[in-house]
Amino acid sequence: MASVQLEAVRLTKRFGDRTAVDGLSFTARQGEVVGLLGPNGSGKTTTIRLLTTVLAPTSGEFSVAGVPCTRPGEIRRRIGVLPESSGYPGHQTGEEYLRYHARLFGHGRPDAVRAAERLLAEVGLAERGSSRISTYSRGMRQRLGIARALVNDPAVVFLDEPTLGLDPAGQRQMLAIVREIAAGRGATVILSTHTLPDVEEICTSVLILHKGKILVSGTFGEVTRAVPTQQYAQMRVPIELVGRARQALAGVADLMTEPADERPDILRISLNGRPAADQGGTDTGMNAALRAVLSADVPVLSFEVEGARLSDAFLAMTGEGVR
Repeated sequence: MASVQLEAVRLTKRFGDRTAVDGLSFTARQGEVVGLLGPNGSGKTTTIRLLTTVLAPTSGEFSVAGVPCTRPGEIRRRIGVLPESSGYPGHQTGEEYLRYHARLFGHGRPDAVRAAERLLAEVGLAERGSSRISTYSRGMRQRLGIARALVNDPAVVFLDEPTLGLDPAGQRQMLAIVREIAAGRGATVILSTHTLPDVEEICTSVLILHKGKILVSGTFGEVTRAVPTQQYAQMRVPIELVGRARQALAGVADLMTEPADERPDILRISLNGRPAADQGGTDTGMNAALRAVLSADVPVLSFEVEGARLSDAFLAMTGEGVR
């Protein structure tokens, strides 16, 4: 089993009479990508500031790569951070920027040059290393920020909204880089994001915060099973018979239908108010939907039960969307 690289024990932070982080306890192992989720005010930002030693805890403790929080200077040498908002010196080139940060971490001049070249290649900026940062797109700046976060070969990397504001191609490129940080480098990644599909795609585990406390933590499957959520299925029928299928489904109790995104021949069916954990009820409801449509002489071209969705579990637990 991979070693624990990040551990928090009853971590708490108070500002006056307000508790921003309340007794957080969790571990993250080498090579894991941990998704940190929560609505505004849930304590995500404060948690990251505590774990990156920007803030000192009111009580509790944490360690990074075995280094206790009582040694913040040493922890800072073992972590990399990409904040949500980063300022970059536009007059510098990407190479100059990374060489400067490599020197700050003790690299000699030749080593700093080699480190900058290697990191630029790792994040796909090798051909733009000699360009001024002022000419970089937002996606390029985000990748440069990740390169800077890796300059000290950290054990734990904190990424705050790394895909925010990127187009789909930029998002895919960024997620590939995050995946390589964990799988290739063996670093632990703490990913704070509002984009649930990102979490579902690359995270190995999830922490959901609400009002400073951990509501649930675990793998994607463990989190979605921790709370009753609706079960969904997609039914595809001949497009000219969609109306008849919808009429047939309207006569089935506890079912709701809605069109699937951009597919007029697919009906998305949900069990109204029945939890996915109630497998007996789910199977009965879905079978009733199939029987009703087939009895109306509508051929069912395909029928697929969807997996549980993180967004449904999140809404059920917090009563709020991710913002």
